Order: sequence, then structure tokens, then C-alpha cells
Amino acid sequence: MINESRLITTFTDLVKIDSPSGSEKAAAEFVAARLRALGLEPKVDALYNVTALFPGEGAPLLLNAHTDSVAPCLGIQPVVANGVVKSDGTTILGADDRAGVAAILEALAALREQNLAHRPLEIAITVQEEVGLVGAQGLDLAQFKSKMGVVLDSHGPVGTIIVQSPTHNLIEATLIGKAAHAGVEPEKGISAIVVAAEAIAAMKLGRIDAETTANIGVIQGGAARNIVAEKCQLTGEARSQRESKLKRQTNAMVRALERAAKKHRAKAKVQVTRAYNQFRFTPRDEVVRQVSAAIERVARKPKLDVSGGGSDANIFNAHGIASVPISIGYEEIHTTAEFIPIAELGKTAQLVVELARVAA
Repeated sequence: MINESRLITTFTDLVKIDSPSGSEKAAAEFVAARLRALGLEPKVDALYNVTALFPGEGAPLLLNAHTDSVAPCLGIQPVVANGVVKSDGTTILGADDRAGVAAILEALAALREQNLAHRPLEIAITVQEEVGLVGAQGLDLAQFKSKMGVVLDSHGPVGTIIVQSPTHNLIEATLIGKAAHAGVEPEKGISAIVVAAEAIAAMKLGRIDAETTANIGVIQGGAARNIVAEKCQLTGEARSQRESKLKRQTNAMVRALERAAKKHRAKAKVQVTRAYNQFRFTPRDEVVRQVSAAIERVARKPKLDVSGGGSDANIFNAHGIASVPISIGYEEIHTTAEFIPIAELGKTAQLVVELARVAA
């Protein structure tokens, strides 16, 4: 049913296209051209999201994957050997998430070539997923008729369904002290870096409990080694499966920043932004039932799992499209050791065909 050779070529051609977050134009053009070749009429928006309708009969289904990749992702050279596709070791591979894109394109081709009955498929190939689900948030979701969606964007062998994802807060802080010459009159200065260090030391970070995590990921500050740092900026986050725990953790991090600033007579400007809200499904929910049935039809046993990360599914669920991410076979993501077994890539494309046929 699946043309494995074509699928591998599609995937390797895709990952060779430089597509860091915010620079997905070429990848979007590739996807749009392939969709047009299948007789579809894709739309490319200002962000370079690509959407299209693959007509069918019955209740429509939204299929999603994203074209952007994390660094280092320029000049990817895929290596096909020993049943896997990997990079040459100098970059990531980009299977996250161009394996999902390739699987969708191959499934559509198989459905068309074999004239298989299928439900309408609404395709959403998004951008800037890796930097905050920007593409999904910028989509005109009113254009979709689907009540359910499948996001091809999770690691591990085909068969896992992500049924729960956390709510995520972004925390950005600017600490403002007072500059002074570090060797001549440091007493006159207030080091924003010292304030930041004391605030971070007072925070509980990492794994807070089974449902909650927190992190300070970026610190930027200072102008020169011999100047008491006037400004320091922090970027962090907190995530939790429970809103009450997220609120408590976020407030604790903000208080740590404010208290350290007050102690040193500095200023703290802290902004908390909601990145996305959680979703939660049970085995009884229709989207889980349908995806589970499709997984069984490709000879895999469905596994329900909880994720500590977000995906475009968080955005779709917030707009009333019941959506679950599924595993599509890639491993060691966000590293130069990333790879995907060819068998898993093919199984993902087969699964998309079965998802399309669920309501036929």
C-alpha cells in the first residue's frame, strides 16, 4: 500500500531543505507543490503554514505536522543505511517533525493512487512549532470543519497516543541594578547579575513533583567584565498538569525575583505569559477510540501516555478540535544522534491511511 522508496525520497528531500524556526518558506513551497501534484489546492499563509483539503466522505479529520527544526539544522545530510535514516552527525536529522510531513504526503498519494474510500482530510502543516507553537496559533482555525485531529509529532515506536499534556507558563524577567566601575568604586554599583543569581538560588527548579516542572533556560546580562552589571534578563518557564500547582510554582519564581531585587535595592520587571493550556483525554473519548482502532489495524498495540511537553495539539484542543499527538518513530530528537527506523516511517504512513479510512 505504501511506496517505501518514494516515502524515503520525500523524507530525505524534505530534511535537506534548511528549515529553522522562522525560515520555513522553502519547505512550505515543497509541501505545497506536492499537494498540488495530488490535485489539491493548498493555501500558504503569511507565516508559511500550509493548509489543504483532501475531499472524501463522512466526518473530516485534521492531520497536522510541522516543518521547522531545532538547531543545528542547516545543511542536513541524511544517511540511509542499515534500516535507519540518520544525519551525518554534524546536525540533527529533522525527523521531528518532517517525518510526520512525509508520512502525510505519502498517505495522501496512496489513497489517491489506490482509489481507497476515505473521510475528508484537512491538512495543516505548521511552522515555528519548536519556538512556542507560533504557526498553529497563527492559523485561521475557523477554516477547519474537523471535530477531531491527529498530530504526528511524538517520539518512539508507532503506537503511542499522548492523552495528556501540561499547561505552560513563560516567565521573563528584567533585573535592573546600577552600573559602576568594578575596580574603582564597586560599592556604588548594584549588580543585576548578583540579584539574578540569588533569585535563581532561591527557586526550586527541575522536577518539582510528578506533574510539575520548572526551568530557567536563558540568562543574559552585563556589558563588560569591569562594569558592575546594570541589567540582567532571565527567561524561564513552569509547566504542570494541574492549574493550582502551576500557579503556585509560577508565583514562587516571581516572588524569588522580587525579593532578591528588594534586598539589593534593584528593580524587577517580571512578565508571565500563558503559552498554552493543557488537554486531557480518557480511553473512552472518541478521538482516542478511533486512533487506537487505527493503530490496531497496523498491527500495533495502542499505548496511552502523558507528556510533559506541548505540541500543536494544545492549540487545536483550545479551539474545540479534539486532538492527540501520536508517536511516529523518531528517536534521540533535538540531538545530532537523531534517527528514524525506515520501518517506523513506513508504519506511520500506513497508520495515516488507516486513520483516513476510520469513518469511510
